[in-house]
Amino acid sequence: MFAKRTDLALEARELWQEGGGAGKLSGVKSRRRKSEGYPVTEVEILDAQGAEALGKPVGTYVTVDLTSYWRRGTEFFPRAVRAVGGELKPLLPDQGSALVVALGNAAMTPDAVGPLAAESILVTRHLLSSMPRQFSGFRSVAVFRTGVLGTTGVESAEAVRGLVDRIRPAAVIAVDALASRRRARLCTAVQLSDTGILPGSGVGNHRAALDRETLGVPVIAVGVPTVVDAATLAADLLEEGGVSMDEDALRNGHGGLMVTPQDIDAQVRDLGKVIGYAVNWALQNLDIEDMDALLS
Repeated sequence: MFAKRTDLALEARELWQEGGGAGKLSGVKSRRRKSEGYPVTEVEILDAQGAEALGKPVGTYVTVDLTSYWRRGTEFFPRAVRAVGGELKPLLPDQGSALVVALGNAAMTPDAVGPLAAESILVTRHLLSSMPRQFSGFRSVAVFRTGVLGTTGVESAEAVRGLVDRIRPAAVIAVDALASRRRARLCTAVQLSDTGILPGSGVGNHRAALDRETLGVPVIAVGVPTVVDAATLAADLLEEGGVSMDEDALRNGHGGLMVTPQDIDAQVRDLGKVIGYAVNWALQNLDIEDMDALLS
């Protein structure tokens, strides 16, 4: 059977069901709810059996569906920030400093989620050192833009590991682009997980993992699907149309070809701001107006 590509746990569960899985999937729990009016799907992989079935590490995966965000309804931005930030906060330690790692290539728009999110994150580590009394109510936050191996010559995991050893944060928040199996989920979903991340997964360039095992601290991944693998998209469209497909042609003829929305620049810029503010919401005791003032 043609292997469809996705980085989203909820889509991995869909693929298991489409592949003949029926009833309850052993080792996996799933539930749906709403936050600030946005649908939320939580997939919890409990054991090795569930991990093998979905092809994901054991852990919790929360996906916030921001489809209605683009309709620009009432308070669409503050609600999106509170929804994503509210789901991120329980995954983080209650106290201690945080290192936000902005993964990706700022020069490649679909891969620029991390660098764009970093522009909206309140960096406080240096302020707490120089003005501890004025900033005593803030958590210490540092931001690191890793760049990519092709321009730095340094693996993201190597650079982050050295920085973690130096500043010793209580947790790392890694922000990156992901791949979806469906066009409709591009730039409309935010996945949060406590399992770490493989940098470059969204553009098919997997590097060394950033997770608790490699860094020695909890690693919370925040990802936005910005691309869909062309062969996966073609397979879904053919199936929806009831057309038989040549699996060998799909598998061998479109390697490395990715599809992204035509207005990806505007969408990634918008979602980068949502994620940056959501990180602030999860870490600091601030409302959105305070964030606006401090970031201006």
